[in-house]
Parts: sequence; structure tokens; C-alpha cells
Amino acid sequence: MKSDSSSGRTNQSAIPSGFGSQTTAREALGNLDLTGKIALVTGGYSGIGLETSRVLAEAGATVIVPARTPDKARSAVAGIPRLELEMLDLMDPSSIDGLAERFLNTGRQLDMLINSAGIMAAPLNRDARGYESQFATNHLGHFQLTARLWPALRKANGARVVSVSSRGHRLGGVDFDDPSFHHREYDKWKAYGQSKSANALFAVELDHRGKAQHIRAFSVHPGLIMTDLSRHLTDDEVGRPKQLNDEQGEKPTSVANADTFKTVEQGAATSVWCATSEQLIGKGACIARTWISRRLFQPTVSRASAFDRGRSTPN
Repeated sequence: MKSDSSSGRTNQSAIPSGFGSQTTAREALGNLDLTGKIALVTGGYSGIGLETSRVLAEAGATVIVPARTPDKARSAVAGIPRLELEMLDLMDPSSIDGLAERFLNTGRQLDMLINSAGIMAAPLNRDARGYESQFATNHLGHFQLTARLWPALRKANGARVVSVSSRGHRLGGVDFDDPSFHHREYDKWKAYGQSKSANALFAVELDHRGKAQHIRAFSVHPGLIMTDLSRHLTDDEVGRPKQLNDEQGEKPTSVANADTFKTVEQGAATSVWCATSEQLIGKGACIARTWISRRLFQPTVSRASAFDRGRSTPN
């Protein structure tokens, strides 16, 4: 991977994974033994998060799954070995601090942090601080959680942080002047795209700041999967997913390049692969996507990102 010092950008290169859009999370994991490893999976009790938790736990890892209502999540994760339920509300900073403090007090390392929880195309809502709900849940909450868990990630001496983003980041970049739509008309898709752009930018910057401490970060696009994430969509929106152009700005021209739904088992593959693959040792700041090809891309993004504009840094 080469850096273009004149632009502050990292050149893009493909890493063949051998997997494709039909690969399942179990297949992506292969025969790896995760005994002794500890993972925390937000959203780990539903959708692709649940499948991610199940596959990691069945491979021997201890998996912490936080939920706003652990009692409701309990039935979903019943039967999964070595799984611990915790309390977490990603829109409540005190709840995030509480979870991190409880985990740090156990003295354990954190080998894998998979930020999988999220909401999509939700009606306008804001947290107690005034932040729009998709930005608060999908990005800010995970940003704070990662920062608070930094000592445990360092302790693992080889930890990975996986941010579940989306190709939907193309729907909108981050508006740093008005991220919460106080001074512009609310658009649920622009808000979603903004939060997913933030996820991807966060992974790139986190990897840059963490690699000296052996913490690597990844951003993944899991593909189109029918889960509870679509609960805010109309029947028409569910039946006709929002079409996005390819990397060249063109509409997909073949079935292989078109948006097609994947199973939950397939959707969890990118997260599991980035969290565990030995092929990624020594690599990071990558964008993984198995929905269209068998490649993982090093991103072409500027390191001189807005995260250097007065934002807090894990230390």
C-alpha cells in the first residue's frame, strides 16, 4: 500500500479474499479456533449481529452482546455458548460509559469490537444532546464506546475494530456544519448516508491512530439483507431497494453487479472475516465488501479528514 504524500491519500489496491456474495459467516471464518478470544458485538442479538455473535461464540470466543433491553435480547441469544448480555443505549453517553467501565473493571482484553448496531431511514428524532438519531446511534455512540474501551483493545495486542458501514454512504457525506438537521430540511436517506460515511471515515482514521498500538480498524458493507433494520421503510421501499451507482458512477449493468438480497448468514460474512481473518494480519483501514466481488479494497480517502477538526481521540 503506497501513500500519495501530495494529496494525503492512500492508493487503492485489491486484496483477493477467495470469497463472494454467497459466502456465509461460517465459511468466512473457516477452521479458526477463537478459544480465549473476547469479542463485543453491538446489535449482537438481531440480524447480522446475531449471526456474527453465534459464529464467533461457536468458534470458541467469549462474546459480549449489549442491548437496551437485555431481557428481550435473552430469548434471541438463548443457546449460544459463552455469550454475556450487557446493558447499552448508544444514544445515552452515560450508558456507554457504564458498559465500558464494567468491562474494564473485569481486567480482560478485548480482541474484537464489532460495531454492528444501527438504525436506517428513521423519522427525525434527536437524543438528549440534540444530535439526530441516526448519526447519534450509528456513529457517535460507537465512537464513544470505542474510545472508552481503548485500554482493553490495547491490552489485546492485536485487536480489531470493525465498523458496519454501507454502500449507502454514497447517499450523503458528513455535514459538519449541521449534522443534526437543525438548519436544513430533514432527509432520512441523507441522514443515513451521513452516518455511514462517518462509519467509514472513522475506521480509516482509527486505523491510522491505532496501528502503532497494534489496533487495526476496518469498515464493511454487508450487502442487502432483510432484517429489522428495514422497520422504518415503506412496503415500496422494501420491495425496491434504493439503487446506487457503482464506483465509476454508472448504474449496474449485469446481475453480478446489481443489488440483490442476501441471507443473514451471508450478510455477516464481511464482519466475521474482517474480525478474524489471518489474511488481514498487519492490514487495516480497509473497506470490505463481498456483495459484488471477491475483493477487499484499501480505501482511497484523505487522512486529512474532519476528524482532525477538534474531535476527541482515544488515548
